[in-house]
Amino acid sequence: MNSTERTQHWQQHIEHWRDTGLSGAAFCKQQSLSYHQFAYWRRKLEDVVDATDTERVPTSGFARVTHVAASPVSGDLTLRLPGGMTITGLHAGNVELLGAVLRQL
Repeated sequence: MNSTERTQHWQQHIEHWRDTGLSGAAFCKQQSLSYHQFAYWRRKLEDVVDATDTERVPTSGFARVTHVAASPVSGDLTLRLPGGMTITGLHAGNVELLGAVLRQL
């Protein structure tokens, strides 16, 4: 199988996976595919698609940090993570909780 055929092969698997609604691991088990190869090709093919997007999200493992004006009503910290998750209500009395939460992610 040459490079183009291999790319098409994995593109078809990834498109089929998206249609199923299954997790990547469950899909690979059902289709007798290597999950590690599946994850590699999914990431590789998504990077090719994302390269044409002008607002591409970096895949470096770092999150973009932006300054948000503090609300005068509350002194609590709000943390917005990639993927839309928001952690609110952190303050000096429970900031240790943030470390424990982030280690679980």
